[in-house]
Amino acid sequence: MLDREISAVEKQILDVAEAMPEDKFNFSPEALHIPGADYKGVRTFAVQLKHVAASNYFIWSPLTGDKLPEGLKDGNGPENLKSKAEIMRFLKDSFALGHKAAATITTENMLQNPEHSKSTRLRLATFGVAHAFDHYGQMVEYLRMNGIVPPSSRNQSE
Repeated sequence: MLDREISAVEKQILDVAEAMPEDKFNFSPEALHIPGADYKGVRTFAVQLKHVAASNYFIWSPLTGDKLPEGLKDGNGPENLKSKAEIMRFLKDSFALGHKAAATITTENMLQNPEHSKSTRLRLATFGVAHAFDHYGQMVEYLRMNGIVPPSSRNQSE
C-alpha cells in the first residue's frame, strides 16, 4: 500500500516536472507582479522540485539508513543542480529511495521510531507522500500561470 502511494505521487510530480519547459524552470509567481499578491521570495519551479527531492531524502533516509546525497544541506536541495536533466535525476533518485523505504516497513516495525527520529516508521513513510502532494498542488499552479495545462487535467483521448 505504501509503495503504491509513493508511485502515485511520484508519477504526478514527474509528469508536472516534464511538462514545464526548461526555460521556465526558474519561474516564480513573484515575476507576475500580481497586485495585492505577496509572492516575494517564493521558490522557483526548479527549487520546488529540488525541495520535494531533498525532503524525500530527509524523510525517508532514516528508514533505509542511506546517507544523504553530496551537497544536500537544506530543504532547497543542492545548489549545484541547475539543468532540468540534473534536477529530474535528483528527483527520480529520491523517489527510488522512497520505494526502498516502503519495502522496509513491516507490521512488526511500523510503529517503531528509527534511530534519531521522533516519528514512527509508518509516519515517515506516509509523510513523504503527503508532503510531495502538497508541493504538487503548488507546481500545478505554476504550470497554469505559464499557460500549461497540467498533464493530469488534459483530455485523456488526446
